[in-house]
Amino acid sequence: MDLLPLRYFQVVARHEHISRAAAELRVSQPSLSRTIARLEKELGVPLFDRQGRHIRLNSYGAAFLTRVDRALTELDDGRQELADAAGPVRGSVSVASETLLTLASALVAFRAEHPEADVRISQSSGVRMLQRLRRGEVDLCLASQQIDDPELETAEVLREEAMLAVPFDHRLASRASVDIAELAGEPVITTNGEFWQRELTDRLFARAGLRPNVVSEGNELAATTFLISLGLGVGFLPEMASRHELGMVAFVRIDSPDCYRTLSFAWRRNGYLSLAARRFREHATESLRRDVHG
Repeated sequence: MDLLPLRYFQVVARHEHISRAAAELRVSQPSLSRTIARLEKELGVPLFDRQGRHIRLNSYGAAFLTRVDRALTELDDGRQELADAAGPVRGSVSVASETLLTLASALVAFRAEHPEADVRISQSSGVRMLQRLRRGEVDLCLASQQIDDPELETAEVLREEAMLAVPFDHRLASRASVDIAELAGEPVITTNGEFWQRELTDRLFARAGLRPNVVSEGNELAATTFLISLGLGVGFLPEMASRHELGMVAFVRIDSPDCYRTLSFAWRRNGYLSLAARRFREHATESLRRDVHG
């Protein structure tokens, strides 16, 4: 069985859409459809249920996809392992992070030190990045959520305090610290439930017997500080942000012993992590720790 039809099937299965898969693969739709049809004929079963122009992965396809993902990942890992054994740090590294700003300075320094390594960073929510990691679409994830998955290996990067960000003219702006009870009724700027800020917000307010008055939620983390600076509400940001965004908002400590976030790298436990990925993980860990703790 040729590898190319398997890679085509993998992309079609992910999109469940021929035209989008063809665009990603840069092949014509008729050619892609014929390739999938030939694969199904070779296997003797349909891999997709077709309803007009719509396709859906069926039970045969889902079972086959699990095997295809595993086989292609093993081949890619083997190719990278040989490349690592043959020379210096090179190859590509794909990293998913909840915000690109977190890894920006580490990426610049790493590229200067290892110009032959191609590091690509993409933004994703905590839930979605771990899904991509399990599928082998990325090599590393930098996550703020607790990860409890036997398929994944993790390494803590740092634990940092989460602080309350408020507009400069806010009644709490000059305070050294506040209690969550003092935020009753305050408009809150936060993220949706796939990001750590929302989980932290809901947990702290629930412990105080309150419900947060969420007036804005989304997945554009960089917009949170901007919206707070406009006076639209208050919100929780990591200590790291207080070092870089001090001119936009005021930061106030929260009177709670567990008001923090934990940054961790995650990767597939049984997959091969390339030399370039391992070096980037080490480099980024050191860089982030210096950035927060000095």
